[in-house]
Amino acid sequence: MLEKTTRINYLYDFYYSLLTPKQQSYMSLYYLDDYSLGEIAEEYDVSRQAVYDNIKRTEAMLEEYEEKLQLFQKFQERAKLITHVRELLNEENPSKQAMLETVAELEKLD
Repeated sequence: MLEKTTRINYLYDFYYSLLTPKQQSYMSLYYLDDYSLGEIAEEYDVSRQAVYDNIKRTEAMLEEYEEKLQLFQKFQERAKLITHVRELLNEENPSKQAMLETVAELEKLD
């Protein structure tokens, strides 16, 4: 569950501007502020089921955006490559070829 929550939080960070204000609010309250479905329903004077349905549809939309745009995947790959560059730089005699290859991989991501 924590892994899913973390993923949805990242996807929300990347794609929140593509969501409606209502979707942004529900997702923010549910995932960032840790409101329950009941608390959100009470806040917006709607049923708990309506909140649940909206959140599930929004999660599916976020996954669809990621499938098409791959911003989160590229972010993860970029972070991994940057870590690799740091490791190479911390070596006593870093390989110039390894550095160039890693930089080339970073360039491919954009």
